[in-house]
Amino acid sequence: MEKILEQARKVAEAAEVFEVTTEETPVQFEANRLKHIQSSQSRIVALRIIKNGRVGYSITTDTENDSSLVDSAVETAEFGARACFELPHLTDYPQIDIYDPEVEKVPLERMIALGQEMIDTVRRSNADIICEGGVDRYIVSVRIMNSNGGGARYKKSIFSMGIEGNLIRGTDILFVGESESSCHPLADTKAVTDVIIQQLEWAKEQAAAPSRSLPVIFTPNGVASAIISPLMAAFNGKIVLQGASPIGDKLGEPVFDNKLYLRDDSTIAYRPASQPFDDEGVPSRSTILVKDGVPQSFLYDLQTAAMAGEQSTGNGSRHGGGLPGVSPNALVIQAGDASFEDMIADIKEGLVVEYLMGAGQGNVLGGDFSGNVLLGYEVENGRMVGRVKDTMVSGNIYRLLKDIAAIGSDARWVGSSLNTPSLYFSSVPVASKK
Repeated sequence: MEKILEQARKVAEAAEVFEVTTEETPVQFEANRLKHIQSSQSRIVALRIIKNGRVGYSITTDTENDSSLVDSAVETAEFGARACFELPHLTDYPQIDIYDPEVEKVPLERMIALGQEMIDTVRRSNADIICEGGVDRYIVSVRIMNSNGGGARYKKSIFSMGIEGNLIRGTDILFVGESESSCHPLADTKAVTDVIIQQLEWAKEQAAAPSRSLPVIFTPNGVASAIISPLMAAFNGKIVLQGASPIGDKLGEPVFDNKLYLRDDSTIAYRPASQPFDDEGVPSRSTILVKDGVPQSFLYDLQTAAMAGEQSTGNGSRHGGGLPGVSPNALVIQAGDASFEDMIADIKEGLVVEYLMGAGQGNVLGGDFSGNVLLGYEVENGRMVGRVKDTMVSGNIYRLLKDIAAIGSDARWVGSSLNTPSLYFSSVPVASKK
């Protein structure tokens, strides 16, 4: 990396080298059986330069040819965006625990046993279900250095497990699924299997929802599949800068229900989305996005922050080897005080939405969502009566989040980067073939 940076400094006003090394060991199951185990190691090096005021970028997995990496970055700079930012100087970074050496010590036999245990446990509840999924471990090493003297590195461990199941009855296909991840080794499969067994229990009977506005509870998985995408678009600093965010001019104004508290936090210990710095070398932090229903801040990387006259919030992220862009790290919606059972008991007729399919196909920037209920249940007189089919839920997140009937006390992690409770809304448009 030092050699690449030295060469780049000779031909550019500023330069940054970013390196990621990943060791991955996935254990995958298909059709209730072990399919394959495949360990792999990868290393990528990315170079970003500023030449004649413009950004050049190149990436390689062939680290033996440093000059080619520099030459490619110089060529792209001729057509690159105008650089408005300055690369970070040497600074202090928060100490965040994200590496557990025990992850590397978990034997393959144990990973296989965990995967088979999940499948066997679920199939004891219903022998006809067909499961796929797996147990994975990752060791990720990240290093960054730039021509302003900035530089740092970290090492992260990730252990995850999860399964999805399909239950086929004639032309009817029931989907269930759950996963869990941590920077620690996971030894207990109950957090995954208990959720799936509950899903199967609630879905034993079939029900039909009416076509009208109904009370709807979005479980944590439901919140992730329906609400998060349009909400995060609104807080993206680049979209705010373009004038496309509905809340771009509403910082400090009441926009949401005063029960809503939302933050982006990459400093939580032993969470896979945490890190001491982002992919541009900016120190990680906890950024309050909504407090008491009032927007407090937007998310920025270096470029969008400079263009907006703000400071980066540590949300510069590289996806697929591309240039850094604005992306949330780990979103946390603060739990409320309503139990899931109490929210169900409050509904005379309504829905519980576990997974919504295709919700991001609407006017996301405007806050609209509309999707088919992949997994959801009808509620009648305060109890679950069965799974709904051929049902669509739609709405606008700004109208829904302006009047939240209750926020659940059941907050949990969905995937690696969202912690949310269930959200209960008193009126959501529902369309059904009932």
